[in-house]
Amino acid sequence: MAEQWEYRAVLAVDIEKSSGRGNVPLLRNRETLRSVLRTACARAGVDWTACPRADLGDGLLLAAPAGTRKANLLHPLVRDLAGLLTDHNAAARDDATRIRVRLALHAGEICLTPGGEVAGSPLETLARLLDAPAAREALASAPGTVPLALLMSQHFYDDTVRHGYDGIDPGQFHQVDVKVKELATQAWLHTPGWTPARPKPPAARPDGSATMTNTASHGGAVYANQNGDQHITVTRGS
Repeated sequence: MAEQWEYRAVLAVDIEKSSGRGNVPLLRNRETLRSVLRTACARAGVDWTACPRADLGDGLLLAAPAGTRKANLLHPLVRDLAGLLTDHNAAARDDATRIRVRLALHAGEICLTPGGEVAGSPLETLARLLDAPAAREALASAPGTVPLALLMSQHFYDDTVRHGYDGIDPGQFHQVDVKVKELATQAWLHTPGWTPARPKPPAARPDGSATMTNTASHGGAVYANQNGDQHITVTRGS
């Protein structure tokens, strides 16, 4: 079979502060993540078995089946994932098995190889979004009851949030600058159940023009460069 190029929605998720918990909690948390994500996919009508997936160690990447409506990955998938994580954390007996996650959403033309792997620049963008300081700092600043921070690309936002589809409130998203390695773009941040402080607008001078202000850190959204590599290999798995 020759390689195929298909337009796919892609999702990546990573457990916050997973290192240092020990091997037993890590394995349990990995399984918890897969379980809740699999359930959220099922509720959203996303066929888990048809999604190429990659193990990110303390996270997971998946490409939705061709033809999947992007809005479904946002609602109900993100809503249900947040609820499932909240329920799990409330029932967890110790802090080591309570998990919060960063989530990234993007879409584009990706290559499906004969070996079942996928590749392409949309996956590179997805990796940068997942690693962006804006999402990391928003989650770190959020109350402990907030289960996830979502960062989506402008393209994904334009096709979903801005239309105001049922279950999606544009007022719960705000735009942030993302600069990670070679990626410099704008993306949209969402933290279900909590609204972080927004960057203040530039102060006006007496003549009516705006003055530049330092927005390096406002309410948990840090816009800075992040150095560090992330390698993604996606395989079809069980």
